[in-house]
Amino acid sequence: MATNPKDAPRHFYSPDEYFALENAGHVRYEYWDGEIVCMSGGSKEHTQIDGNVHYRLRLKLNGGSCRAFTSELPVKTPTLFPYRYPDATVGCGELKFEHIRGVDALVNPTLIVEVLSPTSSIRDHNEKFAAYKAIESFCEYLLIAQDAPHVTHYVRQLDGRWEREEITDMTAEIVLNSIGCTLSLAEIYEDVTFTV
Repeated sequence: MATNPKDAPRHFYSPDEYFALENAGHVRYEYWDGEIVCMSGGSKEHTQIDGNVHYRLRLKLNGGSCRAFTSELPVKTPTLFPYRYPDATVGCGELKFEHIRGVDALVNPTLIVEVLSPTSSIRDHNEKFAAYKAIESFCEYLLIAQDAPHVTHYVRQLDGRWEREEITDMTAEIVLNSIGCTLSLAEIYEDVTFTV
């Protein structure tokens, strides 16, 4: 009788096993309480959107006090050991890093961007967002769908609440007050073809 893969016992990876794997090559992994998740690869749409966002942010921030980073730079998450790999990140002012077992993780991001995929969407909306919220400097979050023009924009208010806006109009611009620029859906989804 075949067993359900969900019922099979899963291996609990120690932090040491995670760091050995993380430092062994060029593939990025995230550690989720004993589970190791590969962050490399993805659909062509995900890759295109990721590249578009980083490219546009880098152009718009050039010469200012904020810097855009790709998914190669981890962000330290104090409540979710040890760090996460957002799809794009912006840090402003004096950037601070913590060297964690051979990896330099950004400690003070301002804006974090995640491009949603079927395997990451729930974590990006929930556990990751909760972990990012524990970062004092973090004040804007973009969650970008890859299968349709849809961006969720969260902004931290002065009282600590997070306001949420859903943007689906391809002509709309998202005002990113924390980093002093805008990003349009047309820029985010440039050269992306939706199958639906």
